[in-house]
Amino acid sequence: MTTSIQLSEQPEVEYPDDDGEPMADNTLQYKWIVLIKDNLDVVFGDNPNVFVAGNLLWYAVEGDPTIRTAPDAMVAIGRPKGHRGSYKQWEEGNIPPQVVFETLWPDICPNYVEGKFNFYEQYGALEYYIYDPDSGLFEAWLRSGSRLVKVANVSGFVSPRLGTRFEPGEGPDNLKIFGPDGRRFLTTLELMAQIDAHCRSAEAEGKRADHAVERAEVENRRADSAAKRADTENNRADSAAKRANAESSRADSAAKRADAEAKRADYAVERAEAERERADSAAKRAEKLAAQLRELGLDPDSV
Repeated sequence: MTTSIQLSEQPEVEYPDDDGEPMADNTLQYKWIVLIKDNLDVVFGDNPNVFVAGNLLWYAVEGDPTIRTAPDAMVAIGRPKGHRGSYKQWEEGNIPPQVVFETLWPDICPNYVEGKFNFYEQYGALEYYIYDPDSGLFEAWLRSGSRLVKVANVSGFVSPRLGTRFEPGEGPDNLKIFGPDGRRFLTTLELMAQIDAHCRSAEAEGKRADHAVERAEVENRRADSAAKRADTENNRADSAAKRANAESSRADSAAKRADAEAKRADYAVERAEAERERADSAAKRAEKLAAQLRELGLDPDSV
């Protein structure tokens, strides 16, 4: 007789997407969580292989859902963008988020901060940043071997993987973060105010451009009118020149006719003088003949 042994199925391990903890304990902490996460989204917006998340549970070990934490902001370089309920490291090519941020709040438990640090150091974070906006404290940690080592001077420090530059200021809520392009991380209100200012500036530039176009059109119309007037004056000048040429031609013709008349008059005078000379010669011959007839005793009047 064969006895079959039925193995009991192992219960499926659940990895909740919510740990029941609030995203932030006050509005200032929330402001900085959103500012860092949203601006990192902008920095890596064109890179499909960089995943950025805020307050997302990171499960580090498959089969043990208790080994988890939720960074206020995290960046996983080499992982595709997309929606996730949680970050399960074994489903992400065993790539841990390389860069993590934590934003503190007043009266935070030191053990909580230490536990976060130990988790990130043990499970592969390469860069770790802490900011307390209430006190102005800012700290940076970089991996060296198996350890996270504190950066001695964080003023002007540039993240090796993000390319972001940090400028801690004096007093609370005064950290400035600059992206690789040199632009400062802005809140949504600051960004909208900047966009509004740019829009108003662009609108003003557009109006100035429109006015310039209108002025140019007026100047073009004036230039066209001036050109037309010049053409009219040129036409008038051409007509006047043609009339002057015609008058000159007529004057030349009149002068030629006058010369011809003068020549004809001179010729008539010459003929008249010749006729007078012939008449005088005939008269002299007649007188001479009469004298000869009288010498002969003849009456010239009766001959």
